[in-house]
Order: sequence, then structure tokens, then C-alpha cells
Amino acid sequence: QVQLAESGGGLVQAGDSLRLSCKCTGPTCSTYAMAWFRQAAKAERERVAAIDWIGGGTYYSHSVKDRFTISRDDAKNTTYLQMNSLKPGDTAVYYCGADDNWGRVLAGLLRTWGRGTQVTVSS
Repeated sequence: QVQLAESGGGLVQAGDSLRLSCKCTGPTCSTYAMAWFRQAAKAERERVAAIDWIGGGTYYSHSVKDRFTISRDDAKNTTYLQMNSLKPGDTAVYYCGADDNWGRVLAGLLRTWGRGTQVTVSS
């Protein structure tokens, strides 16, 4: 079992960049696929990006592709989400998730979640 803690959220202006971090604690972090989801107010949780445990396979939602980049540093047990060209529509609580099953990751059925970090983009 692992635990996740997100950081790096904040208030920025449209066009700015932010990098979110997800620190994984536990003996098996490197064997988990990782993902970022987000949930805006009065909206359902949305899958943003995912990366497999090898780091070679990634997924991006259409809304963030070419603006966001997911990466992982297994030496630091940390997964990152680099967010560029932020838009007001990116405003949400961003959650990090982990699972050892890629299918569950893509389906949003991850078994481990962090508590989230707020990202607010002003126009």
C-alpha cells in the first residue's frame, strides 16, 4: 500500500505555468502507474494524464494535450504534472492517483488517491 501527497497548486493568471508534484510514500511506488485527475466545482472528476510504471507509456486528455506533460522520477518517488499555457477552464482541484493496473488507471478506478491541490487560473 502506498500514500500520495500532492503539492504545487496555486493561483495564477491565464497563460502562466505551474508544476504539480505527487510524492509517493511506500515500498512499491515504482511499480505503480500514476495519473492526474481534476475536478472543477459542480463537475465530475476528469482524467487529465497518466503514466505507466516504466515511464514509456503516457495518456493525455484532449483538453490538455500539447499543454501538459506528465513525468515521473522514481528515484524521488515523485510524479510531476507540468502545466503550460494555463486557461481559466483548467481551474480545479487536481488529484494524484496510483494503481498497478493500467486499465483501472485509464478507467479512473484507481485504488489510491491523494487529497488534492487547488489550481485556480484567473483571466
